[in-house]
Amino acid sequence: MKARRRARAVALQTLFEVDIAAHDPSPVLHQRIEDCSVAQEGADFALHLVEGVLNHLSQVDPIIREIAPEWPLEQMSPIERNILRIAVFEMTFDPDIPVKVAINEAVELAKLFGSESSRRFVNGALGALATKQTPKQIQGQG
Repeated sequence: MKARRRARAVALQTLFEVDIAAHDPSPVLHQRIEDCSVAQEGADFALHLVEGVLNHLSQVDPIIREIAPEWPLEQMSPIERNILRIAVFEMTFDPDIPVKVAINEAVELAKLFGSESSRRFVNGALGALATKQTPKQIQGQG
């Protein structure tokens, strides 16, 4: 698994546990980094994602509600909810991540951790968000 994808998987596992069990994110993240033997660069990226999602949750969750209105956030699969949180954070608040990369990586996480329909759901929801963003952002230049 590529280093950044492994970091995203670690971030997803951390956010999942924080979401489900309300555990403190810092020790959960450090344990996941250790368990998955993530190099320092990957650990830094995973920390960036976890902190970014949690710090912007009040902005990220309404975006998810808007792009997936048929699925109440509270009833959405926790895996899908947290994959979307990571991707929406990357697409909206991280100018260094091209939109297409954020979508592709979210779909790959959905394939690894989600159900058979997760890939399509995640791709569709994030595609809806991408169409609302400027062409410059979609090309990853903004």
